[in-house]
Amino acid sequence: MKLSAPSLAATDGISHGFFTRQGGISGGLYASLNCGPSSRDDAANVTENRARVAELLGAERDRLLSVQQQHGARAVIAERPWKAGAAPQADAIVTATPGLAIGVLTADCAPVLFRDARARVVGAAHAGWRGALSGIIEATVAAMQELGARQKNIAAAIGPAISQRAYEVGHDFMQTILAEDADGAPYFAIDEGSGEPHFDLAGYVGERLARAGVGDVSDLGVCTYCDETRLFSYRRSQHHGESDYGRQISAILLA
Repeated sequence: MKLSAPSLAATDGISHGFFTRQGGISGGLYASLNCGPSSRDDAANVTENRARVAELLGAERDRLLSVQQQHGARAVIAERPWKAGAAPQADAIVTATPGLAIGVLTADCAPVLFRDARARVVGAAHAGWRGALSGIIEATVAAMQELGARQKNIAAAIGPAISQRAYEVGHDFMQTILAEDADGAPYFAIDEGSGEPHFDLAGYVGERLARAGVGDVSDLGVCTYCDETRLFSYRRSQHHGESDYGRQISAILLA
């Protein structure tokens, strides 16, 4: 039902999970642990799925927070649950509040979970290419520092995301990235057959984590597109001509 990162799992008093699509109650395209409120799945199913995730992390069923993701670079600090329907627009959450689970939703973008075990601060970021390019990783680290974290003490793990092999992009896409960040060049590879570039999203997110001074960076190396049994994928759903897609959640909790 969930994947874990050894660097985060070894930390006492912090629980986390990169949850898969398995173990929920949704059916059809959303089978079965769809945690995305913005999908067209039955809202009651999504609520129950998220409650199950909260319980597995060790939180109360209604204390799993996510945000209205924008593919941007805003990170927010959570001190208490949001009011119903009032989740902020952002792409990362950090907290130092015990018992408050924080998470991000993905279906090809890279989820990143953070912890500073000494400062007792955790974070969760949604890093698509736009967010990574515009600074969501750096914003998350800065927000953690506001709560007392230190860069060298932060461990970050990159969860399931679309792999470079499956992520064909256009030359315009590549030029957009390189116009803003020339150091992104190593994360493109030209396919010998199609002549089109492929982008290593997880690798680029790892590069941005290193630039942000994060002391311990790991990558689960799991591809959302390739693993249809366990993971939702937006791009795969488009290739299959499906009308919608589910979202998996990656979340972390201070006990």
